[in-house]
Amino acid sequence: MRTATITRKTKETDISAALDLDGGEVKIATGVGFFDHMLTALAVHAGWGLRLACAGDLEVDAHHTVEDCGIALGKALGQALGDKTGVARFGSAAIPMDEALAEAHADISGRAFLAFTAKFSQAQAGEFPLCLCEEFWRALAVNAGITLHMILRCGANGHHEAEALFKAAAHALRRAASPREGTLSTKGSI
Repeated sequence: MRTATITRKTKETDISAALDLDGGEVKIATGVGFFDHMLTALAVHAGWGLRLACAGDLEVDAHHTVEDCGIALGKALGQALGDKTGVARFGSAAIPMDEALAEAHADISGRAFLAFTAKFSQAQAGEFPLCLCEEFWRALAVNAGITLHMILRCGANGHHEAEALFKAAAHALRRAASPREGTLSTKGSI
């Protein structure tokens, strides 16, 4: 079963996440509209079923909500992947979003690493600070135990740039997590 359910409660956030790598309902509620839009795009383009709810200290700002959702979703992804046997392991995608072009490369390796190269054209998309995109992806990669490289090639609109990055990562992760026989490793295990 390529599913996981995670709950995470701190003094800053209270999160529940249910992930199905093979599809299902997508329902996101974090209290941060643009972030909900990005998580919805991630789930839809990855082909995931994802129910994620977060009550966070938004009176401070969105940082704790975004990072902690990355932690919870990363833990769910790692749990749903299990011992990583039977997945394609590697996935890459380049996504154009109007004037923006982003790419992502994923390795379901058991080695946590994020390389994030993006200079956004604006500081925010709506009320969402775009610098939080990197915080989210780092938290997800580290907690899922995956290597993820994300590159924003060009763009002129922060909304499009962030969305292209989320969709590129979604397609890279979908390909990397797709079922295959055996373990893709010269070591025999990941």
